[in-house]
Parts: sequence; structure tokens; C-alpha cells
Amino acid sequence: MTKKTRSYRGMHRSLLAGLALCTAIGIGSAQADAITVYTSYEEDEIAAFLARAKQDMPDLDINVLRLSTGDLHARILAEASNPQHDVIWGWAVTSLIDPRIGELVEAYTPEGIERIAEQFRDKDGKWFATTGYMAAFCVNNEVLKNKNLPMPTSWADLTNPVYKGEVVMPNPASSGTGYLMIASILQMMGEEKGWEYLNSLDGNIAQYIKSGSRPCNAASEGEFAIGASFALRAIKNIDEGYPITMVIPSEGAGNELEANALMAGSKNKEAAKRFLDWTVSENAVNEYYNWKEIVTVTGGEMPEKFKEAGLPEDIASVMWNMDFVWSADNRAPVLERWQKELER
Repeated sequence: MTKKTRSYRGMHRSLLAGLALCTAIGIGSAQADAITVYTSYEEDEIAAFLARAKQDMPDLDINVLRLSTGDLHARILAEASNPQHDVIWGWAVTSLIDPRIGELVEAYTPEGIERIAEQFRDKDGKWFATTGYMAAFCVNNEVLKNKNLPMPTSWADLTNPVYKGEVVMPNPASSGTGYLMIASILQMMGEEKGWEYLNSLDGNIAQYIKSGSRPCNAASEGEFAIGASFALRAIKNIDEGYPITMVIPSEGAGNELEANALMAGSKNKEAAKRFLDWTVSENAVNEYYNWKEIVTVTGGEMPEKFKEAGLPEDIASVMWNMDFVWSADNRAPVLERWQKELER
């Protein structure tokens, strides 16, 4: 890893820690409004988004708890009788549409909601999605060359025996990225053939990793040839100088929307609503485009480095048309079977 990369990551960790400290102490203002936000955004994304939010709303203290999608799901349900947060921010739609979660949030229409197409909003107004992410492979060019391995182009390719022990992917029980991969495979292939494929793929998997970003980082650092991850992490790592290629599976990229919602039990609803309004603001959208391959709010423009890394401007052309209701309704049985048959 280069010194530049270590400095880059250290900078974001420091920024996030500093923001968390500032929000916790109220930046010296006893009169500031304060909210607690639960999110599954990546840490570097949170740091950038919060920095922008603090510029726009300096009198609002935003305390953030970040957990992976599955862990956050478990925590919110565990706290159902006494919620400890005001807002859900950037969390998987397939988790938010769980009826048990639906009982804990209330409808809210933020200012500017017309900038988000109806397909990205709950029909009852309980959530709206502003961003999203999609699956992609991070393939280390140097490892391929050193081991004389071919460049994969599809999920089907990953079952090739030459990749045995060279593939890592997220654990779907803890990672939203991992679950969208499993769900998309089962939707693409049908459940019977999909499970046959997953069992075949398992023969080449070196590790199932808790985080959605870590497989890409592991491949980027040369630990493995292929890390199944999400497109933005691949783009960021390419931009940082890692010797990887981003591959969007030719079958279509599984994807997930990241949504926001107001907790019915919030004791700081006016401040919470103000934050939710900000999440669809022009400044927020411009910041999203620095970090997200899927932005549902009109305005903004895809950065050149995204295109240079291989992301098409028409990202819908490479996205699998996910059935989010199926993903949500089948989450428990899919994960139960996956843990029984494949988790290790």
C-alpha cells in the first residue's frame, strides 16, 4: 500500500472521528438542535456527507451510528420498544420494507421530493431513496498476470476451477452488498439453479467477509485475485492507484437502493425533518455524485473518473432489474439456507 493511500484513508478516518466528536459535544453551542442518525453508508461516505451537511446546517448536531446493513437491522429491531435514533439514513430498501421496521417509521414528505421519481419512493410516504449501489468485481491485474489467470467477465466465470481460492465475497448475513448479490443470482437464475450455482461458486471462495467493501480492498492489495464488491469501492480504489480492473458481471449487476426515513418515536422530529429535507437538497446531490454510482435525485453529473473506471453513463443498461419486494420477503429463508449450507 502506498504512503499516499495510507494518508488518504487516515484523513477520512480522522475527519469522521472529528465530526463524531464535534456532533457529540454540540460544537460549543448549547442551543444547537441534535439528532441521532443510524446508517449503513461507508465511513468515508459518511465523513464527506456530514462535512457538507455541517456547512449547510452548522447549528444542527448530527450524531451518527454506522453499522453494516444486517447488524443495523438487528439493532433497530432490538430497540423497537425504545428507539434510540431519530432518522434512518442511507439504509437498504430491502431492510426498510420489512413490516416490523415499517411499524417504527412514519410518513414524511421532504421538501424537494418531486425531484425523486415515484419508483424510488414508498407509496405510503414512509421512505424515499436518494442513492444506491451495485455489484462489481475488483480484479487484481498483477495477480492475474503472475498466476496466468484469465480476466473474468461474469458470475458464470467465477466457477472456473482456475480461480479456486482466489475469490472473496461479502457475507450476505451481515453485508447488504453480499445479500444483493445472492438475491440477484437467485432472481437471475431461478431458485433451484441459483442455489446450484452458489454451491458451485463456494468451491472457489477463499473467504466470506463481513464487509461489502473489504473484498475489493483485499483484492486491491493483492491478497486475492478477485473481490466481489460494489462498483464505487472499485472506482475509488482505481482512483487511488491500485492495479485493479472493475468488472460489472455481464449477466447484470445486482443492486440496492439506500433510503431515508423518519422514526415515529423521534423526540426531535423538527430537527430530524430538517435533516431529511437536506438529504434531497442540491448540495447533498452534488456530494452524492462524488461517492455513489446510483443517484435517484435529479441534478448533478457523473464524475469523469467514474466513466474512466468503466462505469457507463447509462448505468441502467448494466443493472439487473431487482425485485426488491422478493428480496425483502425472502431475506430470512435465503439467509437461513445460506448459513446452513455455505457459511464458514
